[in-house]
Amino acid sequence: MKQDQALVPDPVDVRLGARLAELRAEHGWSLAELAERSGVSRSTLSRAERAETSPTASLLNRLCAVYGRTMSQLLSEIEAEPAPVVRAADQPVWRDKASGFVRRSVSPPHAGLRGELVEGRLTAGADIPYDRPPVPGLEQHIWVLEGALAVTVGDTEHRLGEGDCLRLRVWGPTRFRCPGPDDVRYVLAVMRP
Repeated sequence: MKQDQALVPDPVDVRLGARLAELRAEHGWSLAELAERSGVSRSTLSRAERAETSPTASLLNRLCAVYGRTMSQLLSEIEAEPAPVVRAADQPVWRDKASGFVRRSVSPPHAGLRGELVEGRLTAGADIPYDRPPVPGLEQHIWVLEGALAVTVGDTEHRLGEGDCLRLRVWGPTRFRCPGPDDVRYVLAVMRP
């Protein structure tokens, strides 16, 4: 029975795959064109669109950069229209099992609002490089609630402990790393330019 359940794709992955296919169609791109623009192989793109695989944070970041969206925007597009009050039980959670990253959209993007709040959790030792921002000039405020977080912006590494906050605009590569020994939990406030 468990083996049959493993063959059933996650409903979030199904909606995400369908939205990724819609975005590609809206731009009139073939899988080959999207692969060239994003640096992601055609087979990986195809598997993600068909929900045969759960996309990683790095893959979604590359696609968001191509489509000019934040990850929260993309993920909010597969959920119901956001309400003014977002109850804890209704906050979408996305997991990147490969990297140990858990992302809770505390205050998802909403029409007329430029900001959003995300709770991030990384397991000790997790290391997530992003080769580019999803939207150039994206403003971020990273506030560590528990544990330690190392954020590399360009060539500069910022080591953050409990209560520390890093403020920046993202123009190039970044890297989020949990040096341990414990997991880290942080708030990411994002403001679109």
